[in-house]
Amino acid sequence: MLGKIYLDYAATTPVDPRVLDVMQPYFSASFGNPSSVHRYGQIAEAAVESARETVASVLNCRPDEIVFTSCGSESDNLALRGAALAMREKNGANWIITSRAEHHAVSKTAEHLEKYYDFKVEWLDVDKHGMVTPEMVKKAVCDKTALVSVMYANNEIGTINPIQEIAEICRANGILFHTDAVQAAAYLPVDVNALGVDLMSLGGHKFYGPKGVGALYVRKGTALVPHLTGGAQENGLRAGTQNVPYIVGFAEALRLTHEEREQRAAHVKPLRDRIIGTVLEMIPDSKLTGHLESRLPNHASFVFKDVDGNLLLQLLDAAGFACSSGSACKTGNPEPSEVITSLGFSHDWALGSLRVTLGKDSAPEQVDSFLKVLPSLVDQARKLNQR
Repeated sequence: MLGKIYLDYAATTPVDPRVLDVMQPYFSASFGNPSSVHRYGQIAEAAVESARETVASVLNCRPDEIVFTSCGSESDNLALRGAALAMREKNGANWIITSRAEHHAVSKTAEHLEKYYDFKVEWLDVDKHGMVTPEMVKKAVCDKTALVSVMYANNEIGTINPIQEIAEICRANGILFHTDAVQAAAYLPVDVNALGVDLMSLGGHKFYGPKGVGALYVRKGTALVPHLTGGAQENGLRAGTQNVPYIVGFAEALRLTHEEREQRAAHVKPLRDRIIGTVLEMIPDSKLTGHLESRLPNHASFVFKDVDGNLLLQLLDAAGFACSSGSACKTGNPEPSEVITSLGFSHDWALGSLRVTLGKDSAPEQVDSFLKVLPSLVDQARKLNQR
């Protein structure tokens, strides 16, 4: 046993020491408010704008197209609510199109807009791999569609969606397209012009940055109604004193991710493939969730028939392994997530979900140790479930 082994990098990642180093001065030595006119404020403002330029260079966009937020969920909220309200005001469009496999930051916001703002939501089904196809989007769009939101890569099952093709359909129909790239940014390219998106959400703690900071890309000319009002920070789209050290850390983490993306992917992918192959071979009544090939390189996810997923997590935790049953926002809920049920699994399969996600510091011996104990723990969970 190698001590506690963390296999839940899709939930969060540790802050890279290099990121922490660049953040440190802005907690104490350079503590000014970026909105202040004096020298302290100027130093803080310069740090924020330098971070904005760094993020823009990675996303291949203009610095003034970057809005810093408190997290990926807030970015999703600002994108959906801000764009939907602005488009309805502009041309009366009142339909939102999104999928049944989105993160709650998108799906709950769409439901909120439907309930309290009288928008209509069209929920796209996903295929058996959890993918939204361009054909699905093409059939759904109409002249009353205000916004389409489809995630870049799924946090629970790892499936990568064909974002470029979906973006082309939206552009051809004059419809705004948002993608939640919070899970994708750690391993996939985030060039917004290559992807063709109008809005894209990011969250720092998924790629070795701090929790509590995110960003929203807003293509120039895209109208948004701000959802947090007050001061004129972030081009008037997100009021509130900027979190300078966290913004600096976000930018550095994204820069390092961009520079090291290929080597990080090359490190985790063989480990991921070993997990997938071994689990499907060694554990009876096990199935992979998500796409076998079009999936995040660090992401393995399964369902096991007649297993209580939360019980399995407890057994794994007791054995020294930190995994997940899907979204960290869902852990502890006795019901299967909407993402798993959207794949068409029956209840006796859907309850037994497991997500294993790797990081840049995951080691082969950690994977070997995990694969040695998992079959017996799944068997134990099955027996306990039958009592």
